Amino acid sequence: MPFPLRDTGAPRHLLALADDLSGAAETAVALGVAGGRIVLGPAPWTPPPDGAPVVVDLDTRSLTASDAARRVREALHGVPTGTLVLKKADSLLRGNLAAETAALAEEAEGVVVATALPALDRTVREGVVHLGGVPLHATGTWRAEGTAPPSSVAEALADCRTAVVPLEAVRGGRLPSVLRRTLDAGRIPLCDAETDTDLDLIAEAALACGPGVRLTGTGGLAAAVGRLLTPRAAAPPVRRRRRPLLVVVGTAEPTAAAQIAQLVERGAHHIAVPLDELSAPGARPAPDGTSDVTVLSIDSTQGVRPGSAHHAVRGLARLVADIAGDADLVLTGGETARRVLDALGVPHLTPLGQIHHGAVHAVTPDGRHVVTRPGSFGDTDSLLRIAAALHPHSLQGDPLVNATPTAGNRSPLPLIAVTMGDGAGIGPEVIVPALLHPDTLGRCRPVVIGDAERLRQAAAILGVDCAIATVTTPDEAEFTTGRINVIDLGLLPADLPWGELSPVAGEGAYQYIRVAADLAMKGDVQGICTAPLNKEALHAAGHVFPGHTELLAHLTGVDEVSMMLSTPKVKVIHVTTHIGLIDAVNRIEPGLVERTVRRGHEAMVRAGVPNPVIGVCGINPHAGENGLFGYGEEEEKIVPALEVLRADGIDARGPLPADTAFFLAGRGDYDLIVAMYHDQGHGPVKVLGIEAGVNMTVGLPVIRTSVDHGTAFDIAGKGIAEAGSMVEALRQAAEMSSVPAP
Repeated sequence: MPFPLRDTGAPRHLLALADDLSGAAETAVALGVAGGRIVLGPAPWTPPPDGAPVVVDLDTRSLTASDAARRVREALHGVPTGTLVLKKADSLLRGNLAAETAALAEEAEGVVVATALPALDRTVREGVVHLGGVPLHATGTWRAEGTAPPSSVAEALADCRTAVVPLEAVRGGRLPSVLRRTLDAGRIPLCDAETDTDLDLIAEAALACGPGVRLTGTGGLAAAVGRLLTPRAAAPPVRRRRRPLLVVVGTAEPTAAAQIAQLVERGAHHIAVPLDELSAPGARPAPDGTSDVTVLSIDSTQGVRPGSAHHAVRGLARLVADIAGDADLVLTGGETARRVLDALGVPHLTPLGQIHHGAVHAVTPDGRHVVTRPGSFGDTDSLLRIAAALHPHSLQGDPLVNATPTAGNRSPLPLIAVTMGDGAGIGPEVIVPALLHPDTLGRCRPVVIGDAERLRQAAAILGVDCAIATVTTPDEAEFTTGRINVIDLGLLPADLPWGELSPVAGEGAYQYIRVAADLAMKGDVQGICTAPLNKEALHAAGHVFPGHTELLAHLTGVDEVSMMLSTPKVKVIHVTTHIGLIDAVNRIEPGLVERTVRRGHEAMVRAGVPNPVIGVCGINPHAGENGLFGYGEEEEKIVPALEVLRADGIDARGPLPADTAFFLAGRGDYDLIVAMYHDQGHGPVKVLGIEAGVNMTVGLPVIRTSVDHGTAFDIAGKGIAEAGSMVEALRQAAEMSSVPAP
């Protein structure tokens, strides 16, 4: 059946259109919904029987504007009313963006455009695309296009009537009404964005405008849409057999030579084919048989004229069809990938995951594994990482599988210790799909602290085919698609019942946290992400702590920490947590309030909000209403702290009535809410969507995040637990964690 949008339950089909194959693959993985298909179109709309999303490569990048628009119209013919339609746009504004957007808008109530791709530091400010802070038109990224790049998104959309939606409007809390006014005026909103959070706001606001509104944007916008979808079951396992690997480089990007060189250094055989040989009949070069990995590229030492690039790619595709045999393929450049698969007669791909951002791992109907990647994506070690992920034993030396970029490029991804929680609960069942989620390895390097056999049992229950690999330290871990690294403590018996209180499971949960805390104190990990534990089981094992927060503070020797909850709409930090209400009121005092607000302010700044607006709740109804309720607790316990904080330049406002504070935060008026006690903060967060909630501990040596749900004994071991909160907890752990030294 069609998938529902999160928080609505309304079934809707999903159709995504791309102008080249690498963009289609990037979109399929970014949407994060298993079971979808990448169709090598053009093809008429055919709803899949199970309602899974469909991504179509229209192959329009090199067509004329009129032909590209025609293919978009044909692809949309017969699409059911209410279908969510997303048009993938190139983050560098290449292709027939204006013609395709105009065609997309013809039968719609409007189109919302967002062309930022924060994962690659491609942002949009005042309607201008920036690459690493440099305007697109001031870079050389269009050198192979034969024309000058547009100076703005509006210029790229040519005759379309557009209006820029600045960052202030995106983040101002009223974006749905801004978009609706713009659409009602007959204009296409062009949304500024610098972060994934900005794209989340845009996606949510656009969908709130109604089912007749369509989207145009990058893989970043597709990922934001994916975060609004209810996850489907994992894709069925794919059995592999050993094949040779053929890497086809069809891009003129300057990093290509360095990427090829790293493969050659590890023993790959490189064939550089001169341009004139690609169009000439006769003998074809072939792999030399001495290496399992062959790299095929165009010899561009004499230069590649823009007008000859398409002919060269087609010649390269014919050559690949002649020599590929049954080899697995790595294809860089969207047109190269499409021409090669066309030459091999491949009708569609099933996406399996992502090796690094944009490097999408998929499988053909006959079992051939294919990785596609845009030509402009990837650091100098990109091809080496892809080859090591597909064929870890085919290269000389130690394969590079740690998802760690080479020195001089972007910083290494943070190592995150993922604790398994109570093994009798749903922890193992949410960890497995979260670590196999296509975005996870692009954000962090997760290592589970737990029991390997229990994770294998969870994978079997879920019907997931993956490798559960044991390691003794995080440094030993190898990060490849389909592999989960575990520091195996081996504490749980194989026959431990699911869904039953157990002191053995409680002891295991304690030990997992102890090891993670020790790794954090030694600097071996940069963050901790915890699956839920059961407090009663923890106490039965002799460890009397109210919860994770207090346990971690004890283990790391920290006197005071704060609990922060995070959802897509609101973040909440607590002054007190797991104590009774009377005790909580007695414990609240100006110093504790001040320290809590400072910890929250520091966390928000670290998360990319330089000047957060913080709303501080009162204790009593209506925040005491000038002494009408309570005994002056607000004036005594909260106001003095706010005066000190404001004097230090922290924008802390209050005391506020809690009901009003959360309403305003949900609208976007506050970046962070300070709750005085447990239920004051937890209640609104759970109403806003517990499946997306994340619990953070602020003030530890490293950031700690957790799902905001319990062990759920009632559904443990049944394979029906929702992993969305665990995926989000890993994402926020990665975003909030420090970066290890290269």
